[in-house]
Amino acid sequence: MFFIHNLFDDPYYFFSSLLLVVFSICTHEFVHAWAALREGDTTAADAGHLTFNPFVQMGVWSLIMFLLCGIAWGQVPVNPSRMRHGRRSAAWVALSGPLSNFGLFLIFSSVAAVGYYFESEGLWQLMARGAVLNVILAVLNLLPIPGLDGWAVVVNYFPRLLAKVNNEVLAGVTIGLVLLLFIKGFVWLEYLGYWGTGLAVWGWTYGIDWIARFFF
Repeated sequence: MFFIHNLFDDPYYFFSSLLLVVFSICTHEFVHAWAALREGDTTAADAGHLTFNPFVQMGVWSLIMFLLCGIAWGQVPVNPSRMRHGRRSAAWVALSGPLSNFGLFLIFSSVAAVGYYFESEGLWQLMARGAVLNVILAVLNLLPIPGLDGWAVVVNYFPRLLAKVNNEVLAGVTIGLVLLLFIKGFVWLEYLGYWGTGLAVWGWTYGIDWIARFFF
């Protein structure tokens, strides 16, 4: 079923998902641009990517694909040759995006715990969905597949290792990882997101309860 069917079947789910996905991806790309600027590369800043505007960070086609199919992406231009510390800077810029999603996961899960503790079902369910989404985005982007942040980290941190790998073998491994991701990967990523979010919400809730008992 196409994602856009939710617009008619469950408008709240459709628009809340749109908000969560757009905000999370725009944050991811904004942090890439900010990290690149901190490392001396103004390419993304000059192109206007220090913004949360989804038309800049994601583009029209990404937004259309999400509205129709529930699939979206973002992209920020960077130039590693302009960065202060070469490969180390480039790896850090690539890693900053997934780290921003881990940060959002912590924020969403903590607010979800507050909502759960005070029995605000709508709040904690919405925030929990945001937490699950950001676990998926973080882990997905860390996979060592060309086009994802994890690949840029591997390329820049382990250039000698990749130089020793036969290009045909590398291509085969890449294709295998992509096929595995599309066949089973998204299911496991979703399970990981739910498991991580459940554990985090339980931890935050326990902490809130302990603080409440200690002070009140």
